[in-house]
Amino acid sequence: MSILVNSSSRVLVQGFTGQEGTFHASQMLEYGTQVVGGITPGKGGQMHLERPVFNTVEEGVRHTGADVSIIFVPPAFAADAILEAADAGIQLIVCITEGIPVQDMLRARAFVRQKGSRLIGPNCPGIITPGEAKVGIMPGFVFKKGSIGIVSKSGTLTYEAADQVVQAGLGISTAIGVGGDPIIGTSIREAVELFMNDPETTGIVLIGEIGGSMEAEAARWIQSDGNRKPVVGFIAGRTAPPGRRMGHAGAIVGGRDDTAEAKMHIMKQCGLIVAESPAQIGDLMASALRVPAI
Repeated sequence: MSILVNSSSRVLVQGFTGQEGTFHASQMLEYGTQVVGGITPGKGGQMHLERPVFNTVEEGVRHTGADVSIIFVPPAFAADAILEAADAGIQLIVCITEGIPVQDMLRARAFVRQKGSRLIGPNCPGIITPGEAKVGIMPGFVFKKGSIGIVSKSGTLTYEAADQVVQAGLGISTAIGVGGDPIIGTSIREAVELFMNDPETTGIVLIGEIGGSMEAEAARWIQSDGNRKPVVGFIAGRTAPPGRRMGHAGAIVGGRDDTAEAKMHIMKQCGLIVAESPAQIGDLMASALRVPAI
């Protein structure tokens, strides 16, 4: 079973005819994702990648029945693209764009929640349910179908974790890159809760990084929920100098609890299985599930 996206998801691409939108929409189509059209204001009525182009998300939803959108729009306009998607009734909005101003994201996140939609990102690789749908920029060939859920702040480490899980003889139910910005639509805890409530996800990989408190909040929620499924955790940035941003806008250590060591300690206290290296993730999960080595 999957969460959030599957073979029935009907996807609109916002920023469809731009360079990034064109490239990644092509990859999504090749993977088998139901991309039903795209949005580029002023180009409505045209065809692109053999799919219709619409001027607005509302028009696209009305003509295609889309319930998912993915956003490849420049930072200055991306928050408005999120608002437009939520206002049009899109249930799941995936924003790939990096560099959206924090004030814009505060406004967009509040509006999305008011409308009852879910936002993944921004500054994220998206979501993939192997063999069913890829709504993002991740390399699909890395992901094989299985029962391990992955939630990660890091795109690259999402792919590494997926490969480690597959090499250990397991597979992935769904992988979610929640994004590395200070303000994102879906927290690690919220993503973990979705996996905990998915009856066919048997284990969870949680990948965090320095900065912020999402990993600690997720770990404490997992403990309060009774540790129903094994969770393997990894925190990136153990060698980062204090106070320096490392890669993501949200990866800034602001206090003692923001460090990798502090987060790893909290995870262990809460009953998570903590990997010292990404290379251990697959083997640790297989061991937790008592899966024979391959």
